[in-house]
Amino acid sequence: MASNYEDRSWTSEDGLNLHYRDYAGPEGYDGPPVLCLHGLTRNSRDFADLADHLCQTRRVIVPEMRGRGMSDYAPSSDTYNPLQYVADVEKLLAEQSIDRFISIGTSMGGLMTMLMAPTRPGRIVALVMNDIGPEVNMAGVERIGTYVGQGGSYPTWIHAARSLAEAHGAAFPDFDLDKWLEMAKRTLVVSQNGRISYDYDMAIAEPFKQPGNAAPANLWLAYEALRNVPMLLVRGELSDLLTPETVGQMGARNPAMKTVTVPRVGHAPSLDEPEARAAIDELLASV
Repeated sequence: MASNYEDRSWTSEDGLNLHYRDYAGPEGYDGPPVLCLHGLTRNSRDFADLADHLCQTRRVIVPEMRGRGMSDYAPSSDTYNPLQYVADVEKLLAEQSIDRFISIGTSMGGLMTMLMAPTRPGRIVALVMNDIGPEVNMAGVERIGTYVGQGGSYPTWIHAARSLAEAHGAAFPDFDLDKWLEMAKRTLVVSQNGRISYDYDMAIAEPFKQPGNAAPANLWLAYEALRNVPMLLVRGELSDLLTPETVGQMGARNPAMKTVTVPRVGHAPSLDEPEARAAIDELLASV
């Protein structure tokens, strides 16, 4: 089966070769593309099913941040921070002459969306925030800190899937082995020695554990730039990162926000769940 995307690349200001998937969409489409921004330890494969669905009606761009997937690893771990990721994506948008877009951001990708919002108000025409907000619960941040950068490799995909189940079973209590295998193949990759290993630079953990990098301060101010922008907030019912209280504040500050809760899922929903997919389709149909 032919893929719906082309593997393409752009170059960061500091010379890194960065990868993105470009789903062209229907012939002649010239509307705002969908920009999918992944989470901390993830890559473009996270959006594979959603992008295949959305590209039937729109162009979809899925960049991989430095240090993930097919993008170059940075020589200095200091550049693994949300502001640098935003600068990298801004360069891609400029090269592609994209001045208006729809953002779908999972976790760190949602933080990036908020950081981008105040720089040029009006260019984000709609957005999906996946289990993230301007304020994060530190219990969730601390949990992520226990596994990010820990590495590890496995002889088979089954071993990798079972390791993920052990580490993240509380967030996805209904996953069976097939679902854990699916997550493994989105998160890990066959390395040169034939073992299965995580598809990111372990050095991303170093700045993550420094104050202000996991969750930049004062994002409520950035969030204000999204007031009245059509927004869907997706929250996992079992999320330990996004609290119901923060969800309430977000809705109060953006009357155009709608919320969907994915039952029996923690951080973060895949956006392939029926509840999430239907809500995303409804949002995009209104744009």
